[in-house]
Amino acid sequence: MRRRLAAVTALITVLGLVAPAPTAHATAGGQAAVADPVVHGPVAATSPVGDPAHGYPFLTTDVDLAAAGYVEQEFFISGTATRYATSGTATAVVTSTGHPYATRLVVRRPASARAFNGAVIAEWYNVSNQWDQEVDWFQSHEHLIRQGYAWVGVSAQRAGVHSATGLRSWSPSRYGGLDVTAGGTIVDDSLSYDIFSQAVRAVRDPAGVDPLGPLPRPSHVLATGHSQSAGRLANYYNGVQPLTNILDAVVLHGGGGLLRTDLDTKVFRINSEGDIASGIFSAAARAQADSPVLRSWEVAGASHGDWKLITDYGPLRGRDIGTYPGGYPGEPQTCTLPSLSRVPQHMVQNAVYDHTLAWVTYGKQPPAAPKIEMAGSAIARDALGLALGGIRLAQHQVPLRVNSGSNTGPGFCFIDGSSVPLTDAQLAVLYPTIRSYAQPTLTATTAAVRAGYLPRTVTLDPAWYSDIRDLVDEYATAGRVTEPVAADLRDRLADAERAGLAGHDLAATVHLARLSAVAALRIRDGAARDAVLRVTAALTAVIARH
Repeated sequence: MRRRLAAVTALITVLGLVAPAPTAHATAGGQAAVADPVVHGPVAATSPVGDPAHGYPFLTTDVDLAAAGYVEQEFFISGTATRYATSGTATAVVTSTGHPYATRLVVRRPASARAFNGAVIAEWYNVSNQWDQEVDWFQSHEHLIRQGYAWVGVSAQRAGVHSATGLRSWSPSRYGGLDVTAGGTIVDDSLSYDIFSQAVRAVRDPAGVDPLGPLPRPSHVLATGHSQSAGRLANYYNGVQPLTNILDAVVLHGGGGLLRTDLDTKVFRINSEGDIASGIFSAAARAQADSPVLRSWEVAGASHGDWKLITDYGPLRGRDIGTYPGGYPGEPQTCTLPSLSRVPQHMVQNAVYDHTLAWVTYGKQPPAAPKIEMAGSAIARDALGLALGGIRLAQHQVPLRVNSGSNTGPGFCFIDGSSVPLTDAQLAVLYPTIRSYAQPTLTATTAAVRAGYLPRTVTLDPAWYSDIRDLVDEYATAGRVTEPVAADLRDRLADAERAGLAGHDLAATVHLARLSAVAALRIRDGAARDAVLRVTAALTAVIARH
């Protein structure tokens, strides 16, 4: 065993990833020291993205970062880590120290210091699929880029590095030197907490290579994690943050258990209807009241895994893993109901990050939000089956589909939620005129913005446009809109989207008016025509108001 440990230490030393004696620095609060890791990089790609040689960072983004003034870089970090034992809300106990490790950071940041807002979003990679997955980046990257955040993904757990589909197996040539098990001597994730702490240390107070490049040292680091990672971060908050005080705030998305109440570090929870229905967000955790350091929001109609996540993540998983997630367009539907809620919870998540930053920067507490209503142990629902209470976005309050956090079937169906389109007859009764849909959509969106549940830049979110595109595609696939007409609609929508996302509101509304004219004149199916006109009029109204 000692020979194996020595061999691992020698290997990562040769790779330039570990120093013989890493320096430890006390944290801002003066508690336990967090060691400075050795940072190596940025690590160059040795093959094109998508090449079977896998000489590029796993799940390299397909976002055009250069056009947005951003860069993506990967770094290897190494050192020796402390092993922590965590238990509930108690402070963690150090069980041993000096365990060598080497792992990676992925950084997506503004290329220019002028574009940096000073905040780093440090995401604990989700490894539920036995590989790294940056759920919160997929959900919120458009907003993070617009607002000038730097994003850092941290590979802290064994499954992401050592599983049969983890980094080492995916690319032995690139990642073969990574090890978060101290040469196989530690077979749990007890090193992950200190590895995460050291990753944050490398970003906020670099001792050598700076992963943020030319950017100034960040004013704040906000940790974020979804589902399994939210659970790990809740453990970190309870057990390790009191010892290190290295985080300014924590965002727990889709889970995270009971939290201690005696810390000053801010925590923002955001949970979907599906997180409550499935029990991922436990009743005990849900019962914790908001406080000066805790805020909790619940989004009605939203699901744990949703349409935004799967459609953003799916192409990269197909490229790098060779399979697509359940519910991805074109994949067989295996759930009882059509899976993946279309309620854009990510828009609320965008507001969560901005509120959290204002909270730690200026002390401005985020607004409170109503809880989803319960009928006994079940979600209370209206006659259509829509959840009552909670944050109610227009897509839920003024429905075109019955979106729910619940579903049944194999695999992840129970957390992927459902989205069942209303029938033509139902839509005709609910919205006998185009205005009878557009006006309440505007009202609900305006109310959510004023309440602080949506950012004021909400119209810059591409989901408004992709929802229309998806609708057109559905009708074209069903033969209810001819392909030439659908192509014309898509072209005009693309023009509107380019203008709208650039903030050119007048141009966007002109292009939407042209799209509406094409729909009104060329779609022969009356119900399909009205459906396209409804969503186009609603978006036009929202843009004009916001």
